[in-house]
Amino acid sequence: MTEVLNAPVVADVPVPKFQPGPAGTHITIRGLTKYFAGWPLYENFDLNIPKNKIVSVFGPNGCGKSTLINMIAGLVPIDSGEILFDGKSLKDTKIGYVFQNYREALFPWMRTIDNIAYPLKLEGQSKAHVDRRMAELVASFDVKFDLNRYPYELSGGQQQTASIMRALAPRPEVLFLDEPFSALDYEMTLFIREKLQEVFMHTGTTMLLVSHDLEEAVYLADEVLLLTKRPTKVAEILRYDDARPRTVETLSMPSFISTKKRSLDIFQQEVRR
Repeated sequence: MTEVLNAPVVADVPVPKFQPGPAGTHITIRGLTKYFAGWPLYENFDLNIPKNKIVSVFGPNGCGKSTLINMIAGLVPIDSGEILFDGKSLKDTKIGYVFQNYREALFPWMRTIDNIAYPLKLEGQSKAHVDRRMAELVASFDVKFDLNRYPYELSGGQQQTASIMRALAPRPEVLFLDEPFSALDYEMTLFIREKLQEVFMHTGTTMLLVSHDLEEAVYLADEVLLLTKRPTKVAEILRYDDARPRTVETLSMPSFISTKKRSLDIFQQEVRR
């Protein structure tokens, strides 16, 4: 965006109350406040989320992990505060969202291929563009099941794969994932972990992942955002820099073990507090 110095301020144009975070920040959160039943969940919460990184969110039960990403994504209203995406508002930012409950996330009256293509059709993309993007996603995810079937005809893992493909279809700037593996068996979890890493390595899409599984949270992350009990604050942000693609061997590497141990120590301190 080009900045015009010394230009007159137009009265009806909203002026941001704060500046984006330092270089490398994608999502800037300032003064975020949310109350439930008169009790604070977040109060004057500040956070900088880095660009082109995977950030895992982990913390005690009830600290508002899913609520945090839902507020950032605009699915849950905030009481006060401001959020910027690369200096822009949410309405000017293209996001993708993968829900925990994939069974309710897909439209049951649409074929699976039409579910995946839905965001592109909302954008008014041409049939040629939609078909080309669908072919890219099918190849990227090595899809072996029939996308012309309806979601209820697919297994849970196949439905969640379709949900992720749909979220990625419009090439989002930020991808939100709310416990995307919690209802999957271990084999499918490993498959989707691998695919998400491949997508990230290919696109560098900023991802914000909520997980209740500490191993998973560390394994996928460039940064682990550890939260306190409510009213929720940042307990610590741990960097994890092992090279990608990460594999089963990663789980026994000293850097992984030490990051997981440090995360567990902080988590247990918060639970006991």
